[in-house]
Amino acid sequence: MTDLLIDKVETLLTGGGTETGDDTVFVAVHGGGQTGWYGPVSLAVAQAVEAIGPAVAGASLLDHHALRPRLRAGAPAVSDWAVGAIDCAAWDLHGRLVGRPVADLLAPGRKARAVPAYASWLRMDLSGPATRSALTQVLDEGWAFTKWGLRRRPGPSIAAEARNLVEALERAASVIDAPFAVDAVGTWSPQLAAAVAPLLGQPYLAWLEDPLPEHYLRTYSQLAAAGVPIALGERLRPDEDLNALLGAARPTALTIDVVGCGGLTRAVEITAASHGVGVPVYPHGRSMAPGIHLAAAYPDMVRAVEYRRQWEPRRQLLYAEPWIPENGRFPAPEAPGLGTQPRSTR
Repeated sequence: MTDLLIDKVETLLTGGGTETGDDTVFVAVHGGGQTGWYGPVSLAVAQAVEAIGPAVAGASLLDHHALRPRLRAGAPAVSDWAVGAIDCAAWDLHGRLVGRPVADLLAPGRKARAVPAYASWLRMDLSGPATRSALTQVLDEGWAFTKWGLRRRPGPSIAAEARNLVEALERAASVIDAPFAVDAVGTWSPQLAAAVAPLLGQPYLAWLEDPLPEHYLRTYSQLAAAGVPIALGERLRPDEDLNALLGAARPTALTIDVVGCGGLTRAVEITAASHGVGVPVYPHGRSMAPGIHLAAAYPDMVRAVEYRRQWEPRRQLLYAEPWIPENGRFPAPEAPGLGTQPRSTR
């Protein structure tokens, strides 16, 4: 099978079941008489995929490292997600051709195991109108842990905003009564992060994710020195200096987006590097399916996959075989490929 080549790459709209704002396009990589899939992605990503596609034709179906230079060379300016989507569709095709789940291709000797998941509900913001009943409802669903929003709220001063955020954490901790994570969704400033740091120290905080809109390494280094558990990685670019990020930020967790970082091929490299410095990986939920395969292949490196509780159930309606968690876990991948084939296309 060493001479199998990619014939073409195309994009197809889903056949229904979406709402305004949903990602609606699947990427198809054809070759060897089969089709590999990844999706859904946005229309903007789909346009970038169409621009990259001609550079991919004729590449080997089974040599994923050799495919990457073609993807990068043919890429338009904003295309990290497009590169990652084609890479993942190529892995799906590889698995289909050999009749194996992608997790087996990544780690041939892996043992079948369930993949732990943690639930995120970022619209349920702890600094806003989060309710006790919503918190307890999710806690009863068996997840490894939970993650909630902690966005900045305007206040009379930075000091007042910092106090309000810490008080919001304390209120949530009185209900959750177990370690939990929060995501600031890039809404904090370096000044606010510096004001919050000395007020933290509560053992219930698993991590504070992406407080800043960019990877401000100086600020993250200061937070690490203050003992604040930080999670980063969702915004990690394919060509970003990972060693600099890990060295300066010293994160508690790396929350990479498997597609956004450049695809599964790059995600495997990032996971190994992160493991080498003792930082576990928790794949971002927007690329959940390849994240499940990454976790199944490397359970000692990837602790749990994010399940975006408010969006993922509707997103799963687009798949031929939905990924449905049970008691906070996903079954080990057993079907050939990634499990990202669409239910229908237009």
